[in-house]
Amino acid sequence: MSRIGLSTYAFFWRLSDRAPQPLTLAQMLQQTADLDVPVFQICDYPAIESWSDAQLRELKQQADALGITLELGTRGLATAHLQRYLHMAALLETKVIRSMCFTATHRPSPAEAQQLIAEVLPAFERQQVKLCLETYEQLSSTDLMALIDLFPSPWLAICLDPANCVAGLELPQQVIANTAARVGNLHIKDFAFSRRDGWVGFTLAGVPLGEGLLDYDALIASVRPAEKGINQIIEHWLPWQESAERTCQLEAQWTQRCVEFLRRKQDQE
Repeated sequence: MSRIGLSTYAFFWRLSDRAPQPLTLAQMLQQTADLDVPVFQICDYPAIESWSDAQLRELKQQADALGITLELGTRGLATAHLQRYLHMAALLETKVIRSMCFTATHRPSPAEAQQLIAEVLPAFERQQVKLCLETYEQLSSTDLMALIDLFPSPWLAICLDPANCVAGLELPQQVIANTAARVGNLHIKDFAFSRRDGWVGFTLAGVPLGEGLLDYDALIASVRPAEKGINQIIEHWLPWQESAERTCQLEAQWTQRCVEFLRRKQDQE
C-alpha cells in the first residue's frame, strides 16, 4: 500500500521565521491530521536532533493519537549522525530515514561514501529502518545508483525526487528510469520553468501538482509505489509571494490541492 504524506517542506514558509507565528511540529502534525493525511516526514528539521527522549516520546504519543506515522529526514552519511537518527527512529517507531550523500561541510568521495554506508547499514538492517538517499543535482542519479548498487540490502534505497536533478541537467524521466528499481520513498512536487524579466534566462520553481512538468503517471507506472508499499510525501517549491500572509495562505492551498490530486489518482488506480 502507498500512503500519502506531508513533509515539513510542505510547511516551508509557515514554519520559517518569516511567518508571523511559525508553526511548531505539534501544530504541523495537527494540520496533517486535519487533512486526513496518515504520514508526516520530519525532513531537514535539525532542531529535533537536540530533543530529549521525553520530548520525542511526547511527539510519538501525539502522532499515535492522531493516527499519523512518522518518517525522518536529514543530510549526510556521518556515522554518529545517522546513529543519532536511528535512536530517534526507535523512539518514534520510524521505518524510513531520508538522507543525502553531501552536507554543506562534507562531500565524501565515492570510496568514502561506500565506507560510511558499510559502517552504518548493519544497524539499519537490525532495526529494520530503510535508509533512503535522495536524488539531487549535486550527485548524478547514475553516480548515486552506482553507490546504491554496491549494497544489495533492501534497507538501502533511493528517495526519488525527479525535480531536484533538473539543475544537474538530468531529465526527470531519465532519473526515474535510472532509479526506479531501488526506490524506497517518493518526494512529490511539481515544477516548471518561466522566463525571467527581459527574457534573460529562466526560473525553475514549483507549481501546484498536475500543472507542471512532472509526469506523475509515468513516475507511478515506473516505481509502482502501491505494489511496493512506498509512501508519497508532498513537498513544495513555492516562491515567496508579496507578503507572509499571502505566501502562507497559498502554501496551505497548494498542500490541500496536492492531497486532493493524489487521492484522485489513487481512486483511479
